[in-house]
Amino acid sequence: MFSLIRKHNAIPVLATFFVMGFCDVVGIATSYVKQDFGLSETLAGFIPSMVFIWFLLLSVPSALLMNRLGRKTMVQISNVVTLVGMLIPFFSYRLLTVMAAFVLLGIGNTILQISLNPLLTNVVGESRLSSALTGGQVVKALSSFCAPFLALLAGSVFGNWKYLFAIYAAVTLLSFLLLQLTEIPREEVSGKGTGVGASFALLKDKVILMLFLGIFFIVGLDVGTNTVSAKLLIERCMLPVEKASLGASVYFICRTAGAFIGVALLSRMDDIKYLKINLFCAAAAMALLFFAGNMPLILIGIGAVGFFCSSVFSVLFSQALKARPEKSNEISGFMITGVAGGAVIPPLMGVCTQLIGSQAGSLIVISLCLVYLIFCAFAAGQRVATRE
Repeated sequence: MFSLIRKHNAIPVLATFFVMGFCDVVGIATSYVKQDFGLSETLAGFIPSMVFIWFLLLSVPSALLMNRLGRKTMVQISNVVTLVGMLIPFFSYRLLTVMAAFVLLGIGNTILQISLNPLLTNVVGESRLSSALTGGQVVKALSSFCAPFLALLAGSVFGNWKYLFAIYAAVTLLSFLLLQLTEIPREEVSGKGTGVGASFALLKDKVILMLFLGIFFIVGLDVGTNTVSAKLLIERCMLPVEKASLGASVYFICRTAGAFIGVALLSRMDDIKYLKINLFCAAAAMALLFFAGNMPLILIGIGAVGFFCSSVFSVLFSQALKARPEKSNEISGFMITGVAGGAVIPPLMGVCTQLIGSQAGSLIVISLCLVYLIFCAFAAGQRVATRE
């Protein structure tokens, strides 16, 4: 990552990963919105869906549009959509307007993740792609880590956590201006898209399908762990929502640290081997959360899951791009469709929690995601090795 920073045109690309991290605010925001509007556990579980459902609906169309407009233009479009979304609840804080903000945040973030990851390939070579993508995840994780603190700061200084949206709007505008003023080598742009059918034809490639499902479940695990972190502290330690946000902070700081270390290790270590080691450690941490009954143990478990799962997304994504480099735009769009896991997993967690009567229900759903990822690490690794 440090060598990337020395290249001036990489700085705005990496900085825009900070905007990408805004979608993770939905974790702590769910607790605030649930409290402010008196929502049930099941209904609150659908709040993350307002953000992440757009990855399912818009990823492939966005990738096809990117073939025409180019990667940098699509990133700038995402910045504009995000900026508008962040301004809405600042001026009108009602359940409907908050949901509208999350919808626009999801649309903007979908377009951003489709275009920003491939745009990074415009300033870095394929041999360092896993490390570079993990570097972007460090910046994204820093943004996610700041969210609970910014919400707390907005509440204590301005009297309401909603001022967080105004802060995000200002940062998004800054990102737009920085990128606009920077020249980035432009990729060859196709005059016509390959079509939605051709994009979904990638499912016939078993490696791509395997990695796509891995993206689906790692994002579900990430959003799910972020969401349940505060709820575990509220349920088991009787903390108020303001103090329970500490769980999300610990999760994100550990995820940031894990991604930062991953940048260095992935440049020296086999991707799949690194993936296997981290996922087994994450499984041990998840097992701890089932039995943790006090705040220190809960925070250790939450932090460990964040740390050991921090590089999973970037490894799976880079493996997909390397598998079919001639289809990088289409693969980017298709793989980002898997981010819809963040829309599917939290409602399942909410339903399971309500059925069982405790947050152990949420942990069961997250654990099933982790089981698939361990399977994916071995199966996809073997298939990639066979292909090579």
